[in-house]
Amino acid sequence: MTASAFKPELPKLDPHNTAVLTISCPDRKGIVAAVSQFLHSHGANILHSDQHSTDPSGGTFFMRMEFHLDGLDLAREPFERAFASVVAEPFGMNWRLGYTAEPKRMAVLVSKYDHCFLDLLWRKRRGELNAEIPLVISNHEDLRRDAEMFGIPFHVVPVTKENKAEAEAEQVRLMREAGADFAVLARYMQILSGDFLASFGRPVINIHHSFLPAFVGANPYRAAFKRGVKLIGATSHYVTEELDAGPIIAQDVVPVTHRETPDTLMRLGRDVERQVLARAVKAHVEDRVLVEGNKTVVF
Repeated sequence: MTASAFKPELPKLDPHNTAVLTISCPDRKGIVAAVSQFLHSHGANILHSDQHSTDPSGGTFFMRMEFHLDGLDLAREPFERAFASVVAEPFGMNWRLGYTAEPKRMAVLVSKYDHCFLDLLWRKRRGELNAEIPLVISNHEDLRRDAEMFGIPFHVVPVTKENKAEAEAEQVRLMREAGADFAVLARYMQILSGDFLASFGRPVINIHHSFLPAFVGANPYRAAFKRGVKLIGATSHYVTEELDAGPIIAQDVVPVTHRETPDTLMRLGRDVERQVLARAVKAHVEDRVLVEGNKTVVF
């Protein structure tokens, strides 16, 4: 019998009992060592660590560290208080701890297009998105059956020029009542006001087409076809009051040729839209996106 036969079996760690620590702060020596030493001293087992500096001499330092909570010697609140006083405050950190066992709650806003919406529902059901969807809000009835097939409450809030403020207030009320941590515009064909964003007070993720060159208006695919574009794509970003100008989370493009028609361009465009939105949402729920000004660091 070999010596390996006497090796004790290690206890299995719960894959859901993990936390993600995200940090941004002025760059200086000793940040990684301080964070790692603190986690080690309290029994945490580090699984993944990513970092980035905009400039080692006076820039901003970003870090994402994922670790197991099994074996931690402190409960959550005292652990967070200790980290704040021992590490975060001395280094001037903006920081957050997210817990895998507590999925983010994602409100989804839709209109009539279903490709991004159904893709998110499918990925959630397949276990690809660690998020809960407590409600769907739409300004039309068209996608009610799809939401209800997945067992998700569907709320219709009609929006017109005359009632926009009241409609947005109702949407915010519904999302806050449902405990939404963030919202996704899955081709929701309304422009959100600054009042909406301020009142909701949580991240909002949008998706839109990105043609090279760019085309605006009601029928961008026909405009792109007439111009003979060779690339089409999509951009997913956080929503700000400035239209389509928020921090970008994910982008992609696909090549097209002279053989395309407006219909095939639309199909290709919708396919890349749903993939880019899914990547952006997944990065957000996994706490892999850190925002600096109007830019993002995506680990």
